[in-house]
Amino acid sequence: MDIKEKVQELPNNSGVYIMKNVNGEIIYVGKAKNLKNRVSQYFQSGKNHTVKVKAMVSNIEDFEYIIVANEYEAFALENNLIKRYQPYYNILLKDGKSYPYIRINLHEDFPKPSITRKLKKDGAKYFGPYFAGVKPQELLKAINFAYPLRLCKGEKVKKQKRPCLNYDIGLCSAPCVDKITKIEYHKYVQKAIDFLNGDDKEIRKILTGQMEKYAECEQFESALSIRDTIKSLDRVGAHTLAFLPNYANLDCFAWASNGSIASISVLVVRGGRSVGMDSFHLLDASMSEKEAVSEFITQYYSTIAIPPNEIAVPFKVNDEDGLEQWLTERRKEGNVVGNIGNANLIYPQKGDKRKLLDMARKNAEMYLEKFVEQDKRKEDFTIGAVTQLGEILGMTKRPTRMECYDISNIGGVLSVASMVVFIEGVPRYNHYRKFRIKTVIGANDFASMQEVITRRLNEAKKVDNKDPSFSAIPDLIVIDGGKGQLSNAQTAMKKCGFNICMVGLAKREEEIYLPNNSIPIVLSHTNNSLKLMQRIRDESHRFAITFHRSLRNKVTSILEEIEGIGAVKRKNLIKHYKSIDAIKDAKIDDLKTVTSINQKDAEAIFKYFHES
Repeated sequence: MDIKEKVQELPNNSGVYIMKNVNGEIIYVGKAKNLKNRVSQYFQSGKNHTVKVKAMVSNIEDFEYIIVANEYEAFALENNLIKRYQPYYNILLKDGKSYPYIRINLHEDFPKPSITRKLKKDGAKYFGPYFAGVKPQELLKAINFAYPLRLCKGEKVKKQKRPCLNYDIGLCSAPCVDKITKIEYHKYVQKAIDFLNGDDKEIRKILTGQMEKYAECEQFESALSIRDTIKSLDRVGAHTLAFLPNYANLDCFAWASNGSIASISVLVVRGGRSVGMDSFHLLDASMSEKEAVSEFITQYYSTIAIPPNEIAVPFKVNDEDGLEQWLTERRKEGNVVGNIGNANLIYPQKGDKRKLLDMARKNAEMYLEKFVEQDKRKEDFTIGAVTQLGEILGMTKRPTRMECYDISNIGGVLSVASMVVFIEGVPRYNHYRKFRIKTVIGANDFASMQEVITRRLNEAKKVDNKDPSFSAIPDLIVIDGGKGQLSNAQTAMKKCGFNICMVGLAKREEEIYLPNNSIPIVLSHTNNSLKLMQRIRDESHRFAITFHRSLRNKVTSILEEIEGIGAVKRKNLIKHYKSIDAIKDAKIDDLKTVTSINQKDAEAIFKYFHES
């Protein structure tokens, strides 16, 4: 069925839709209250899509959908599918952001506060997230000065015969030698929790007293250290929002769009303090404010944060859409301190919380204005460069998936090859592959390239190939080299029964060669298409060299353990046998045929591999 006909057959139910490319890869997952209305928007020719959405639509070859009973099930299913498949175009939060939390496991006999960036369902309590405005290291330092919680490594206390130095200087209560009971220790832990929840009165009093005591005893270095810690608390206190109680936990989400680019900002309040604000780009600026914020929130709380008690949003909350129920379930799973009760979505229209929401909105607008040009430059170097390259090469389809190959060896020893993959002009690291050259003897890069192209494309022909990189067919193959290297790669591809667009990039003048054409394409060195070609070529070169170096180091390190086998002899062995396995299988008489290897050396090598 034609894809447009398939759209017409869509039901009007709530559900999740799954977009796939020509290779069957999932490239986007979305949810909709009305599947037919939402999916059909992508294929309307007059729709004012962004460049990114247009790029995605051009790669949609098929789609599937799953009908669900309600919006809550749609939220849950969408997030499970995004986490499972990590589709390329679901990139709202794929920038590696993770915020620090302070973790305390109250199930331990003697808990130790620690900093982590990974939230786990391990029964521990998590405080945060902390942004640039509040450093968790400073908070832990204050806790360590004020309360004698242990500093030793490990979750469990190891019994000792005598306490460590931290006990002697008053920084630990020494549970390792039973200097404190569990009940007494947990009283200190609770005081630390109260501090992390925003009550810093007691800890300030304790630190001030310690500083004065050290000063009186003329221990000025210790006094200065505590003074610096008190100043760090002043910096934290500067973020206190006087109009909120010190136990208030709130996230505010705001959206801004100029019609082609959209952004979302989140303002985070913990313990009555504004601990930070962050902003993100959105993929689809054509989405409504409610759709965009709702989709963002589900990804945000699935990857880098746990829902607080209250979440302020810039739209009227509808209890039937399932978002609040999903957030409550996520909150219970997260096990943050103070997680009693539900996650409540609020739409403040006046008062202090409205002021916070307006602050988030202004930040989203500023972020949008500041990074519009940056986003445009990024698109020019990626999607724009891909589109332009396709036009320059006369391709009927833009080269969404580009693969580049390079050979690496030293004098024909340990020859390897790399396969690097760029999708929409961006490296797809989990699709990179490396090869050991098996059929070529010596430094014959042409024959090595033929072997690699043949092996790679034969993998693509296997119906049952489960490797996502090998099963995909590239739109463009880039060969690191000029006419000769390209010709050999082209021959190998034809023998495999493929007709994929293939070019070579010569290093010296950065000329692009097409098959059966001795006149290269010469582009300006400022051309984004050429820069894209250079990036993928350089990346394949780096990947190949790194692999070759790792193999060489592995072989060398093993041979270094054999007495009497120096650098020259190791080099001759590697050049002759190419691998450790071949050296291991060699007989003494065979080993003696290698340059500089005498009877004694051969016996030592044989003994190492067969008698150790």
